[in-house]
Amino acid sequence: MLSTLFNWRLVLALIAILIVSGTIGYSRYLAKKIENEERQKVEQWVQAGTFINNPSNTDVGLAFHIIQHTDVPIIETTERDSITAWTNLDSTNVAAGWLPSDSLRVAHYNTYLRAKLRSFKSANTPIELTLDSTHHNRYYYGPTPLLQEVRYYPLIQLGIVGLFIIIVIMLLRSSYLSTQNHLWAGMAKETAHQLGTPVSSLEGWLEILRDIPGTETVVPELEKDVQRLQLVSDRFGKIGSKPKLEPRNLVEQVGGMMDYVRKRAPGKLQFTLNTQQKTSVIVPLSPPLFDWVMENLLKNALDAMEGRGSITVDLQEGDNEVIIDVTDTGKGISRQNIGNVFRPGFTTKKRGWGLGLSLSKRIVEQYHGGSLSVKNSEPGKGTTFRVVLKK
Repeated sequence: MLSTLFNWRLVLALIAILIVSGTIGYSRYLAKKIENEERQKVEQWVQAGTFINNPSNTDVGLAFHIIQHTDVPIIETTERDSITAWTNLDSTNVAAGWLPSDSLRVAHYNTYLRAKLRSFKSANTPIELTLDSTHHNRYYYGPTPLLQEVRYYPLIQLGIVGLFIIIVIMLLRSSYLSTQNHLWAGMAKETAHQLGTPVSSLEGWLEILRDIPGTETVVPELEKDVQRLQLVSDRFGKIGSKPKLEPRNLVEQVGGMMDYVRKRAPGKLQFTLNTQQKTSVIVPLSPPLFDWVMENLLKNALDAMEGRGSITVDLQEGDNEVIIDVTDTGKGISRQNIGNVFRPGFTTKKRGWGLGLSLSKRIVEQYHGGSLSVKNSEPGKGTTFRVVLKK
């Protein structure tokens, strides 16, 4: 599936490159063509103006038509670039037509016209008209709205293509994650089914051991382990199904899991549960799934300490939520790995699938509406995981 997703991304990237390259190439061709046509229009406009200003010419109808139907913005200057006329500029800033009505208007709009003149100079080479041996006019011109749209069109299309590719990749990724989730759910249910037979067999052997003298201290502990296997089987069987939440005493729930882990913890470890002197904190829970979360957090703490240290669980009740901080004095998490600890498949252990924290986060956030995060961690000093549950 990963290779398929990668191939799809490669194909989409190639298609995007071809589309954008073709669009940019064709748009540049159109822009160049429009630029040439606009220059021809300016040249015709200059010639038409010269024709009209010649007293010997009486038939100026065509010249007037050319002047009136030219949409290219033009600024006329002297050989020293002093502005003498303009056309097709913003009517709110300058008056339309060949010449300004008075010198005051030229002074008033000097800043706007000078800015436009600088822009036109950088855009195109001016057209010059010789008046006599010492004087000539220059005609600077800028792009029309059509030419500007053609130039910006590739950027707009690039954005559309990019958005399309992002949406397709997100849909493909969503499909991949959905398939992956179904696969894990199927494997979990099959595991629960396979566990059922040996667990039932162990229950039968426990009943036989009860009748054997001298096993009074062994049987209760074995029974707890069998019940634990039943709980694990029940958890796996419920993966993929929406759990049913029920009001439970969080103090008893957390305390019971700590007792279970404490009795099976190797080395010299100290377990502490701080409940702010509360004996009952009622929270809606799925007991089997929440126990899984606490077991994962406690076992991760055990692995981080390697047989020595302490594990402290602080339980704080607020008005609308309950906070559970699980703190260890282990080796901590490096800064570059903190962002990856909840990613499926990530692990720093020699053995393991790297799914414990990922599944725990999903259980807390998707099924219980809470949050699971790394509150803080410092290499060599320890880590604190924080669970927040709604009351």
